[in-house]
Amino acid sequence: MVDDACDVDSNRIHLLDESTISKIAAGEVIERPASAVKELLDNSIDAGATEIKVEIEGSGVKKISVRDNGCGMSHVDASMAFKKHTTSKLSSIDDLETVHTLGFRGEALSSMSAVAKVTLTTRRSRDVAGTKVTAGSDGVESISEVGAPVGTTVEVADLFHSTPARRKYLKSSRTELAHITEVLTNYAIAHPNISFTLINEGKIVLRSPATANMFDNIVHIHGAEVARSLVPIVWENDLVKISGYVSKPELSRSGSDLQSFYINGRSISSKAISNAIRLGYYTLLPKGRYPAAFLSLKIDPSIVDVNVHPRKTEVRLSHEKEIMDAVTAAVEKALSSTHLVPEIKVKDKHSPIQKVLYEPVDEDENKFQNNIQVPTRVFEEPAPYHPPTKDTERRLKASSRLQSRLESSPREEESAFVADDVKVMGQFEDLYIVAEVEKKLLLIDQHAAHERIMYERVLDSRDMGWQELLNPVTLELNPKEKIILEEFIPFLEEVGFSISEFGPSTYVVTTVPIIFGRMGSPDVVHDIVSDLLSVGRIKDDTEIYGHVFSTMACRAAIKAGAVCNKEQMADLIRQLKNCKNPYTCPHGRPTMISFAREELDRMFKRTG
Repeated sequence: MVDDACDVDSNRIHLLDESTISKIAAGEVIERPASAVKELLDNSIDAGATEIKVEIEGSGVKKISVRDNGCGMSHVDASMAFKKHTTSKLSSIDDLETVHTLGFRGEALSSMSAVAKVTLTTRRSRDVAGTKVTAGSDGVESISEVGAPVGTTVEVADLFHSTPARRKYLKSSRTELAHITEVLTNYAIAHPNISFTLINEGKIVLRSPATANMFDNIVHIHGAEVARSLVPIVWENDLVKISGYVSKPELSRSGSDLQSFYINGRSISSKAISNAIRLGYYTLLPKGRYPAAFLSLKIDPSIVDVNVHPRKTEVRLSHEKEIMDAVTAAVEKALSSTHLVPEIKVKDKHSPIQKVLYEPVDEDENKFQNNIQVPTRVFEEPAPYHPPTKDTERRLKASSRLQSRLESSPREEESAFVADDVKVMGQFEDLYIVAEVEKKLLLIDQHAAHERIMYERVLDSRDMGWQELLNPVTLELNPKEKIILEEFIPFLEEVGFSISEFGPSTYVVTTVPIIFGRMGSPDVVHDIVSDLLSVGRIKDDTEIYGHVFSTMACRAAIKAGAVCNKEQMADLIRQLKNCKNPYTCPHGRPTMISFAREELDRMFKRTG
């Protein structure tokens, strides 16, 4: 496909006809530096490159440079490349039915030059001299012959200089760098035969050498700990060929940050695929946890519509249900043929740091002291997941202790929610507390309520205290996680975490805030990093603390699905009553709702 496109002697770039343009017009495609990097990588891969080097300055706003050793362009093609809707990858509307390339609209360079100064330098192997083109918001500024290596280099300088409002809505420097890093890591996994290098401010952030297969690059990018838990997937039917890896249930995250999906080599975002994978696990994973997944789907291009979103990260499938069923079946098959019981490992007494620290599920403290990893669950027998009773008790006691340490502060108004008047009746679906208060039916979301309690405790006392871990926990992070963590380390340290670098992609956690008790596994910190990745633009330190505190509260709160006895439910309600705002969690969700007798009567159509 790419070889054919590059092995044409004549000029290849041409202007599309108006009918085709109307079908593919996508408007703006450059919304952040990572968007520009992605578009340029698409072109490099389509050009048959085996080495791609990306250099950025100022998180990509000051400078982006993408250099490849692909087939290059002729002088005429380079001159045409900055005109809107000029491309070598489509000729007519019919070609949209079978798009084989990553790029196809011919908008990338035109859109970039509208918001930045762009310089393209390129040469084909058959040409003696290369071509250099500079362009800006007013169009092409100059075209000249230059000496250049075979391939293409595109430099994008002063991004969004002509649209300062766009710059205003960019996130922090490290967050923008993290998005660029994510683009590179996704491409490196999808195209293991290509060597990718990312350099930020002269420092190498990611170097992924060309390898023989996807697994080698997963090891290189995500680390051995992630790779060791992966199960290979191979599946094929008349519609789709699926290959890749999913994790054993022992490895999961609070979000989908360890999931990468590819359709015909294109990195995509797909909730449908993520949900299909989750169905393949059934009850092997607790609610709200996501497995690691790296899946490549080969599908006939005629049933894949890649022209549904400007970023080309979403696709429409004409047989989506059948394909998603195949994904679920592929995951089921892979897991059913794999030994899923976590191994019990005894820590070497000479090793100062262990990789995973499990909290014991029995009273034998000697096992904990001897660092025997006692698995909290055996995954061979699918069953509804319920957090251990002792875990719920520990979390409630932690918030109660924090509350008792703080001096009660007078409220401007008395809360209408008085714990003494609440009669606990029971628990519904191990999620909602059912109670009666002042002749009203009261439903309390136990996780949201405890999250509010923990949030106010943390907010009232930043210096809540910390505890040293008996055995420090190591975190093996991928490049994107590392970038985000480095930004937040000062704020995490101020609230009780002690995190230090232990290697190129490894950090050591030696202390944690006391609200976590004994940290059950490094997933706590992984989840915090994952949550911080999902936040929007953070304006100042106060907002950063708010995100850190709400994330900590969420991770320390009792879980949905935790079985509570009446004493624990009453204790939770008592603590909630002492909150300044007992009615919503830190994320704005209600902690409780009530039904008056009259409302219930209307529901049951009672008239008397």
